[in-house]
Amino acid sequence: MIETNRIEFKRELTRELDIEKEVVAFLNYREGGIIYIGVDDAGKPVGVQDIDGDMLAIKNRLRDNILPSPMGLFDVTIERIEGVPVIRVFVSSGSEKPYYKKQYGLSPKGCFTRVGTAAEPMTQAQIEDMFSRRVRRSLKHIPSPQKDLTFRQLNIYYDSKHLTLNSNFAKSLELLTDDGRYNYVAYLLADENSTSIKVAKYAGKDRDELIENHEYGYCSLLKATDRVLDRLRVENTVKSSIGYPYRTDTPLWNERAVRELVINAIVHNDYFNEVPPKFELFSDRMEITSTGTLPDDMNQEDFFNGVSNPRNKELMRVFRDVELVESLGTGLQRVMKVYGKECFIFMDHFTRVVIPYAWLPGEENHPEKTISTQKATQKTENHPENHPTNRAYKKALIIEQLTKNPKLSRRQLGEILGLSADSVKWYIQQLQESGYIRHIGPDKGGSWEIIEKDGK
Repeated sequence: MIETNRIEFKRELTRELDIEKEVVAFLNYREGGIIYIGVDDAGKPVGVQDIDGDMLAIKNRLRDNILPSPMGLFDVTIERIEGVPVIRVFVSSGSEKPYYKKQYGLSPKGCFTRVGTAAEPMTQAQIEDMFSRRVRRSLKHIPSPQKDLTFRQLNIYYDSKHLTLNSNFAKSLELLTDDGRYNYVAYLLADENSTSIKVAKYAGKDRDELIENHEYGYCSLLKATDRVLDRLRVENTVKSSIGYPYRTDTPLWNERAVRELVINAIVHNDYFNEVPPKFELFSDRMEITSTGTLPDDMNQEDFFNGVSNPRNKELMRVFRDVELVESLGTGLQRVMKVYGKECFIFMDHFTRVVIPYAWLPGEENHPEKTISTQKATQKTENHPENHPTNRAYKKALIIEQLTKNPKLSRRQLGEILGLSADSVKWYIQQLQESGYIRHIGPDKGGSWEIIEKDGK
């Protein structure tokens, strides 16, 4: 491994190391880049003495010392090179260029970009030119259509990852406009909004005969995402071939790759025209269509080479916090290994991904051997100790049902949500201990009260 225009090596993190300069340079560079801490100039991994402490220090320094906010544009993770653990700082190209070191402002001392294998100061002319072309079309600058927003579902998702949203959460997550009002990102993450994501199913290879149409939305985008993923798990049937000595199970599509595509379509959708992504199931394929195409400074070659330029960095940051999104810069390559470049279609105003089925429903030799992947993994999915994000989703569903009808019993909740009695008991106990709900009156015939937490 060698240093390139997109890769930088640093032996160790010290106070003298200007990590902010290196990150600013990649933020301002059209391709972004990666910084490795614990690798010498020759590309040999030497390791990091205090890897957890250094990772925390990097996150704090970048958050506190760079403007505009780079949150959602970088990811700090551990990577093993030749078996040696090092720190990987992945930096996306930002859309609010020029980025700069807060201490020096928009000046050659504060603004840098990548030139070859080095971070070089920008000239004043370069800074002014980049500033004049700055993309201001950001959801964080658009006020929410509604003033009174609640974030109970968002709180539950953060709780599931042992993260706490304090009274300043709206500011720290960039959910406010410059004048302090909730912005459109906040609106998308709030408990109630007008965004609805459709999952449509057709009888054939075209849109002539619609047989199912599901809408998931009017709630936090996190919860809507989970509902879409749940629906697609049900549709991802498996064909089992009995052979010697093993049985072979073949799902319609690769679940991990499609999960990546679904989340990308939702996180990177252009919500300016209030058109959410849609998911369509045909007899031979799935189509995922999101609003918006590649950014002006990115071409298809950049895209397929892994260049990252998040459209909605505030959404990306929240989805990353609750681990719906994995490490930045890894998802597309995972999809490409399974489906290749040909599955992507770039249009003037939309981006579509076409996923061909691994086999055609109705043509299997043994229909009785075709099962739902959700049924096949039901024991795992319903076990409350597994899947932290799934737990948050189920808690949000319980809150939603109790808000509609506070007199629902545990048995009724289980019937509505398809959960076992033990699972409902566990979720209710967790919600009570976290201070989201409390039971009023006798065990039989009482009711549930939803508790507001710090106005959220």
